[in-house]
Amino acid sequence: MRGAPSEPADSYYEVRPDSTDVPATRFRIKPGKTLSVRKWLAAFSSDGQLDIGKTLNRIHRGGIHPAIRGEVWEFLLGCYHPMSTFDERKQMRQNRRAQYVRLKNECSKMFPVVGSGKYITAPVITEDGQPIRNPVVDLETNLDANANRTEMANELTSNGPLDMKVVQWMHTLHQIGLDVKRTDRTLLFYDKPENLSKLWDILSVYAWIDIDVGYCQGMSDLCSPMIILLENEADAFWCFERLMRRLRGNFQCTETFVGVQTQLSNLATVTQVIDPKLHQHLETLGGGNYLFAFRMLTVLFRREFSFCDSLYLWEMMWALEYDPDLFSLYEELELNMEKAEGSKGKSKPTRKYGKYERENMKIKSVDAPLPISVFLVASVLKDKSSVLLHQARGLDDVVKILNDMTGNLDAKKACIGALKLHKKYVKAKTHRNSKSMG
Repeated sequence: MRGAPSEPADSYYEVRPDSTDVPATRFRIKPGKTLSVRKWLAAFSSDGQLDIGKTLNRIHRGGIHPAIRGEVWEFLLGCYHPMSTFDERKQMRQNRRAQYVRLKNECSKMFPVVGSGKYITAPVITEDGQPIRNPVVDLETNLDANANRTEMANELTSNGPLDMKVVQWMHTLHQIGLDVKRTDRTLLFYDKPENLSKLWDILSVYAWIDIDVGYCQGMSDLCSPMIILLENEADAFWCFERLMRRLRGNFQCTETFVGVQTQLSNLATVTQVIDPKLHQHLETLGGGNYLFAFRMLTVLFRREFSFCDSLYLWEMMWALEYDPDLFSLYEELELNMEKAEGSKGKSKPTRKYGKYERENMKIKSVDAPLPISVFLVASVLKDKSSVLLHQARGLDDVVKILNDMTGNLDAKKACIGALKLHKKYVKAKTHRNSKSMG
């Protein structure tokens, strides 16, 4: 109801009573602004097609009510096309759940702890495929105290030497477990062991299907909100898988290159254009590679905001970047192909795109647009420019100044700042290009 008081959203993500260093949450549920359950249901036609333009506008104004956040995210991340019907989505959901069960069973056959309700934090295999007999694993998986402790280790290679793809996957499982234990430990949700094992299972299955990326530190921070918002494990998995399609480039590493370096390089380029003094100062301090922003870009500000505020920031970002063609890019269903055939040659209604995406559509460039996350970090640096210029005398000072922002950032203000910087950057770049051509 318009005019009604706003309400805090923290009650939807309860914090452990003994957690004292949790950042304060700024996000509030604002009647008339936040996308409510009623407005969400009203955005669907009688057969289930979503008015995505109206939905995006509402998210821009006040975020999403926690009660429907998970199902809205499925659209924002491209799990479903806004023009799909209730019946079509029901069928897709059933198919995806069955596919996840098959993938999980495949992993469970290779390593029975997957899907058992347990997880491991100690290695079970060496890098060259030799099983490790580890008593920590026995304790974690509740093996019978009188059982032969070598049983699990022997089973891993009972059918001969393991394929190196399997070895590589198994070698990551304990690292996933270590990170799972550390993820969002201030939330009561993770006091339940079954929720920890669910997070471990999803990350383990993902590491198996995306062998080029596997698992990297930080991915548990990206996956955790999915299992909190979506009760069904398979639905949470596919939502995380869609998010990783956007971000997996940040986690692809070689011996000489870390994926996120591309975005750090982009951040340096943007800062050099919009705040050359700050860029020069950071270079003088030895921070021209912008590695101090590594965490912000890889886990999308999860550590700089409270849990609730980070979700608000994410949905704002995704709404601004929204492209209705995401689903078409991700899926090869006959249903979608028929719709795509019918829409070829038609002008695209821009109201179905996010505001940031609409701005990028106006730019005539062969280069792929930069993700809004780069401009978000640039916006934060711009806000702290004066402090960084006057107080930072070394990289440790830069890191400390940025760490002190934790809990003091405003998600909506950061997104507005990112849009403004994007416009400024594009204008400056266009001007520079026209001068060079002249």
